[in-house]
Amino acid sequence: MDLRYTDEEQDFRHQLRAWLETVLRDVGPEPDRHDWPARRAYDTSWQRQLFEAGYAGINWPAEFGGRGATPTEHLIFLEETERSGAPYVGMNFVGLLHAGPTLIVEADDTQKDAHLAPILKGDHIWCQGFSEPNAGSDLASLSCRAFRDGDDYVITGQKIWTSFAHVADYCEMLVRTDTDVPKHQGISWLIMDMQSPGIDIRPLRTMEGSAEFCEMFLDEVRVPASNRVGDENDGWRVAMTTLSFERGTAFVSEMLQTMELCRELAQLATTITSKAATAWDDVGLRRDLGRVSAELDALWALTKRNISEATRTGLVGAGGSVFKLAYTDLRHRLGDIALHLLGRASLSIDDVGELATGAHIQGRIHGLSMTIAAGTTQVQKNIISERLLGLPKEPSMTRAKHT
Repeated sequence: MDLRYTDEEQDFRHQLRAWLETVLRDVGPEPDRHDWPARRAYDTSWQRQLFEAGYAGINWPAEFGGRGATPTEHLIFLEETERSGAPYVGMNFVGLLHAGPTLIVEADDTQKDAHLAPILKGDHIWCQGFSEPNAGSDLASLSCRAFRDGDDYVITGQKIWTSFAHVADYCEMLVRTDTDVPKHQGISWLIMDMQSPGIDIRPLRTMEGSAEFCEMFLDEVRVPASNRVGDENDGWRVAMTTLSFERGTAFVSEMLQTMELCRELAQLATTITSKAATAWDDVGLRRDLGRVSAELDALWALTKRNISEATRTGLVGAGGSVFKLAYTDLRHRLGDIALHLLGRASLSIDDVGELATGAHIQGRIHGLSMTIAAGTTQVQKNIISERLLGLPKEPSMTRAKHT
């Protein structure tokens, strides 16, 4: 393991930093979070600029339009774009981080030709149709049904937590194509055109007041069989390929944002006063913030270790689950510190007066989702216990009932 950057990697950093300093002068502020057409235009415009500069899909293989960057170069890219305040991947995230890489590994040439370039250019937005009301952590229990009718699959069922479904062009879709085999063996992975008849999309408003999550109802939606990725009933294996791309650098941008939130919270503490003293005079508060800051530094070192392992072996391994579990807990604790510091101001999701408080409250609310996103806390604990510690597998519910 080597946590140091090479001269070549530092040269890449300097070139990227110089480009960002130039191009970001003309990038305007983010649009209102409720203005979906403007948000799509903003995100796809930035994606087009990345594409034209050769930074789109930076870790995609060069033969498919990417840069062929190493995991370490990808890490540097995320560091620098976050440091400079560049736009986040936004609603392009499913296409760039999930669907696109899955198509590279699993799709046929026709599917690659049709979809990879539009994803990289920002022409097409993708969403993910995996979770269902009764199939979250146990994704293999999904029941959204697809039966073959000539050259089409006909889909009927429901999906939930489908990010940006209301503005998406395509959906990476998991459906049940065989009900007479064990649940993991009867699933197929489809590319679904979101303009297909029979799709009803209903945005879900979160505690933050945003509505990027949607529930999706499908009533006899026809999808060409040529849009199936992989073999019929082999969708679980393809889905595991998709989910594997959430490891490694998946939370780097978010962790860098959290590190900045920690610094901003410390600065905010020096301006909030009570009884002729500032909040920063509270030794307990300084201790708690110092501990969180130190643990963030440790997680950054773990991230570099995971990237180093991925560079060497092609896999992040259980280190990705260790990071996710620790980061989730840390995000909650930082949010609790913010609530304690801000007092009554924490009742508002927006800034209070001249105090920049809104981001900290939004961060605390967002932290609640971290116990679910990219693998629940329970799932991460199982992975660590079984694959890292060598403990016995958790007994299935069916077997447990008979013991």
